[in-house]
Amino acid sequence: MKSLLTPGIFLAAVALLLHTGVVPLAAPVVLFAFYCALIAGLLLAWRFHSSRIFFALLVLFLAHQALTYFSSFSSGLSSTAHARNSPTSAALAAVGILLPLNFIILSLQREKGFAFPSLAPAAVVLFVESVIVAVICRPDPTATQRTIHHAATTVSLPLPFATLLAFAAAAVLLLTRYLLFRKPFESGLLWSLAACLLALHFGGAGRIPTAYFATAAFSLAAAVVETSYLLAYHDELTTLPSRRAFREVLLRLEAPYSIAVADIDHFKRCNDTYGHDVGDQVLRLVASRLARVTGGGQAYRFGGEEFAIVFPGKTTADVLEHLETLRGEIEASRLRLRGPDRRRQPRGADRRQRPRTTGQAIRQLSRVAAEAPELSVTISIGVASSRRENPSAEEVIQAADKALYRAKAGGRNRVETVASPRRRARGKAAGIA
Repeated sequence: MKSLLTPGIFLAAVALLLHTGVVPLAAPVVLFAFYCALIAGLLLAWRFHSSRIFFALLVLFLAHQALTYFSSFSSGLSSTAHARNSPTSAALAAVGILLPLNFIILSLQREKGFAFPSLAPAAVVLFVESVIVAVICRPDPTATQRTIHHAATTVSLPLPFATLLAFAAAAVLLLTRYLLFRKPFESGLLWSLAACLLALHFGGAGRIPTAYFATAAFSLAAAVVETSYLLAYHDELTTLPSRRAFREVLLRLEAPYSIAVADIDHFKRCNDTYGHDVGDQVLRLVASRLARVTGGGQAYRFGGEEFAIVFPGKTTADVLEHLETLRGEIEASRLRLRGPDRRRQPRGADRRQRPRTTGQAIRQLSRVAAEAPELSVTISIGVASSRRENPSAEEVIQAADKALYRAKAGGRNRVETVASPRRRARGKAAGIA
């Protein structure tokens, strides 16, 4: 949850500095920070081929420019009725709707990089939106007074209900997508959206709103870095920490500790028989069980169908029960395959006809689900602990590998230690084991 909470902590720290005056920040300094965060984010997004972050930063830039420009016009009228029709209020209302709407669209889109066919539609949409804002918020031709606002303090303004509704809908969507997919992109958009809401609440233009826009740009730039870290240290298919993360953990281990090496039984046969798509499903199934291993262990994808589990501060005797439980849970899991491809079925006269009744539809779906084949998966595990004769992590891994080979030679679907061979676990043979 670090990628979700860290930008929020940073936003809270910025708010504390702005509203307590502990560290006074001049308007030029805040504006400089905004452009630094914006340019850094754009460069990172371009370098790591993140077009969605790139366009999200462009949306922030256009919103900030529109609010700053239109707030510089003052009609000289102090009445509330005219203030509501001023370019400033119109810009706040337009940005309050378009900004969360753009964030929703960017969140729902798939990342397509910086290919021209994918960039052109988004660029056209931003151009059309900019024209609409310029037309809606154009100042009164009779108003001649124009001032630039860099006030030291900013008065908070009540936002329209439509703006609050748009921001709330975007926040719910982004939070839901983050909880479902755990992507730093949604987290960055979520906290950037929160910072933009605060910027609009404090008038949209001036020192404090610009500071919040800078925080929003920083959140998006940090999302690029967090995504790069995730790709470098986590396996994209299984979402488990990758081999690089495993190697770094080994450097920090202190005795005592145990390392278990797990391998999916007959995984190559599974790929050859059912295809690589089913093989990927098997990997995800096993990884999901490994991620929930008990006993304080952390699972890693070591490579291919091999996994490693690290138990800091535990001996072999401490982790055997947890590994046996893990092995049993994986053996009890079932992977249901889809039925035959409907495109390969012969076309009959009634193929396009739907069941006449709901009961018939339910019975037909139940029959298809019952006929779908199932696969059961098993794993073999070898475990070793740090000892005086095994002082280094590499030697512990080699000992665990030897125990794994013993488990394979002993019939698979079992846990073996460096010591004497263990009796094979009871259970029927797996479908691909």
